[in-house]
Amino acid sequence: MIWFAKLLAKIIFGFLVASLSLVLVFKFVPVPFTATMAMDPNPVTKDWTALSDIDRTMVRAVIAAEDGKFCTHAGFDTEAIAKAAASNAQGGRIRGGSTISQQTAKNVFLWQGGGYVRKGFEAWFTFLIEKIWGKRRIMEVYLNVAETGIGTYGVEAGAQRYFNKSAARLTPLEAARMAAALPLPKKRAVSNPSGWLRRHGNTLAARVGVVRRDGLDSCVYE
Repeated sequence: MIWFAKLLAKIIFGFLVASLSLVLVFKFVPVPFTATMAMDPNPVTKDWTALSDIDRTMVRAVIAAEDGKFCTHAGFDTEAIAKAAASNAQGGRIRGGSTISQQTAKNVFLWQGGGYVRKGFEAWFTFLIEKIWGKRRIMEVYLNVAETGIGTYGVEAGAQRYFNKSAARLTPLEAARMAAALPLPKKRAVSNPSGWLRRHGNTLAARVGVVRRDGLDSCVYE
């Protein structure tokens, strides 16, 4: 069994070195491709854009929609995790347990879908990017790799697709509608939403003002 222990130690060491190296590289280099993009059967459209060229309204919109505690947690929303665990115990549907940091870690380094193994890797990469990248870089990467439509990745490509304009010039309502579609970008309309999605987008547009008022995006612009 000694040989097995040595092999396991080498595998673990190799994974730690590889994961640290990747995180360090992507702190400075744009993420060229992700597993989600590679497995997308549709032609992929993306356009890496620096955070300085993305309207702050878009940052506020995704915080309002996805992670109101983005600037105050260390990668994990313990309250949301506790609620998800309680819902799981009762057989209920888990909603909104992942933070922007966790979603970024999953989108960049891992694959879609659940499972405890992937969740374990996700936790590790979330810890690393929080420590090495910081909030601004996490937000920048998230806004560039998040799926914003069929075969469309990043808010710049999404803004061009839906509004024929740059992500640097989005209105609060436009940003909110893009943020509202993020959980199900292949199924939720952005350009002409109706019913619940339209109301949800309008609600998020109002919450953008709350994020601005309360400085919930301050860590991104320190």
